Order: sequence, then C-alpha cells, then structure tokens
Amino acid sequence: MDMTSRMTSHFRDAMAAYEQSMNVLAEPLAIAVDVLFGALANNGKILACGNGGSAADAQHFIAELVGRFERERLPLAGIALNTDTSILTAVGNDYGFDEVFERQVNAFGQAGDVLVAISTSGNSPNVVRAMEAASAREMHVLALTGKGGGVMGELITPMDVHLCVPSDRTMRIQEVHILLLHALCDGIDALLLGDTE
Repeated sequence: MDMTSRMTSHFRDAMAAYEQSMNVLAEPLAIAVDVLFGALANNGKILACGNGGSAADAQHFIAELVGRFERERLPLAGIALNTDTSILTAVGNDYGFDEVFERQVNAFGQAGDVLVAISTSGNSPNVVRAMEAASAREMHVLALTGKGGGVMGELITPMDVHLCVPSDRTMRIQEVHILLLHALCDGIDALLLGDTE
C-alpha cells in the first residue's frame, strides 16, 4: 500500500466535493445568509442541532455567533440544542431520544426564528422531529444534509433552505458542512459590519 498516494487521494476527493458543492450550493447559501440575518435583525434567534460530528458542527456554528467569527461584533442569539446534558438525558430517559431536540424547539423556538438542522444522511429521527416542530411553530429551517437529502429533504417548505452536499461519503459531507457554516458566519458578518473585500 502506498500511503502517500492514499493520502493524496483524500485531498483530490475533497477538492472535487468542494467544486461540486460550489456549483450547486452557492446560490442557496446566499439565500440562507439572508434568512439567518433576517431572523437576527428582527430579534429572533438561531437554534442548531445534530448528532455526533453534526452535533460538533452545531456547537461550532453557535459558538461563532455568540462569540465572534473573524471580526469583533456584538454577540448574536443562538443556542446549540445538543449541549445541555441534563436536558438531553432527562428528555431521552423520559420521552425517548427521538424527542431530545423537538422538545427544545417547542420550548425555545418562536415564529421567525431559524432552526439549523444538520444530518449527513438527512434521516436522523431526532433532527427530523425538530424540523417538524420548527415548521409547526412557523420557524424557518436551514437543513444541511448530504446523500440526496433523505427525509429532511422531503420536509423542506418554501420558508426553508436546503443545503444538500452532492456526495454520498460522510467525511466529505462533514467537511463541506464546516465550509458552509463558516460561509454563513462570514455572510452574516458582511451584512452586519460591511463587506471588507
């Protein structure tokens, strides 16, 4: 086995995934920035959720809203729904793991807020249920998926934005999701603080 060639193939595969994603996601990504900015500008908030690596991405995204991205600014309202272990374990134990995000959306979400729902497959039951709860509360949903979008893709309404990475490989989808979330942060900051480029 030539390990250097194997490692090189990861870079080539990632570059191809980024290129394909750029071609199909640049326009909906710009729309997503407007949706997020609109919520924040109207005293709304952003809720985010996911499982595993997607949970880490949700936390990462919210941290850059509440903290900062690349420039100093006031904190922006966001909550990662996968971070409170007491809520997660209580709801998981009493109602089932499929409800851990749904109940929080029903507790914290209001009309005009945005749910950022992250799932590489688009089929995570607890994220699907969070989307359904958000739609019922007249929230916008920004769905980050891959593998064709799964069930989450089928739930998208005209109020929502679907960023479906054109890949079936989980690691590539996760890598592009991080780029998408960083691009969203940059877009929000550009609208808040002005374009520096």
